[in-house]
Amino acid sequence: MTVTERLLHYVSFDTQSDESSETCPSTAKQKLLGEALVEEMRALGIADARIDADGYVYGSVPGTPGAPAIGLIAHMDTSPDCSGRDIKPRIVEYTGGDIALNDTTALSPADFPILNRSVGKHLIVTDGTTLLGADDKAGVAEILSAAQLLLTSEKPHGTVKLAFTPDEEIGRGADRFDVKGFGADYAYTVDGGALGELEYENFNAASAKIEICGKSIHPGSAKGQMVNAALVAMELHGLLPALETPYYTEKYKGFYHLVAMRGETEQAELQYIIRDHDRAKFEARKAVMEKACAEIDRRYGAGTAVLTLRDSYYNMKEKIAPCMFLIENAKKAMESVGVT
Repeated sequence: MTVTERLLHYVSFDTQSDESSETCPSTAKQKLLGEALVEEMRALGIADARIDADGYVYGSVPGTPGAPAIGLIAHMDTSPDCSGRDIKPRIVEYTGGDIALNDTTALSPADFPILNRSVGKHLIVTDGTTLLGADDKAGVAEILSAAQLLLTSEKPHGTVKLAFTPDEEIGRGADRFDVKGFGADYAYTVDGGALGELEYENFNAASAKIEICGKSIHPGSAKGQMVNAALVAMELHGLLPALETPYYTEKYKGFYHLVAMRGETEQAELQYIIRDHDRAKFEARKAVMEKACAEIDRRYGAGTAVLTLRDSYYNMKEKIAPCMFLIENAKKAMESVGVT
């Protein structure tokens, strides 16, 4: 099976994660792909392929004794923001210009400049109504295709540890990862980025949910009494820095991103993600969110704005920076398993 065939097969599984769920994985359907991957891995000769109760898939490609064990990780889930069902992928030979996905939707180099570097390549796209799921099923396909090459090669290489995780899209992918059981000396996440690029830093990330409790009363006698939760939600959002959103920021600039909102007179809800590379600025952003909610409570009464903050993950550079000298060793380790 080629890497393309693998990706086209994997995207047929609906593996959307669900931030509102308290289970692990957050959606049971993620396990269906996990179980299929275990079956495929065993067919390739990965004897220790397994899936645990939380939906994490593990396995290893045996290597030359004494060489470092390299880990390769990808996630199985797709974003909750767009449907992951009934994916209709197709392969197009890109010659430039827009790619029409359907009668009303197209991929344009004006919106996605990377297309300008893709002329002459074959691209896999959807019909414009769903996600493709290449984030990160492409990573899964790449890892298992690499494992297949190693398993059929006589070239010496170190042991390669494989892991496929659930719930990365909702910030929980590492929550129940068995680091000790994984057993890698070095590990890499295969998930997006430019070809040949190695990333060693990322955003600090948190989610914020704000529930607004309003007070409904007949409009004819509402003066000084009605607290319209929908309007208060808008007011609260206005307390956040207007130019610190993804539209206005880039590179190392952090942001507040309003990902969902709903509201009526009595109840409203705002959902945000908070991002910043710098840990101190990240903590300051959360404090700004807390201050905005406190101000709403000051204006309309205690308990009007109920904030739930949850840290998702931190900048891995904090751990890597003290031992950056190991990067060269890691590069050599990758070369030892045929990755350049």
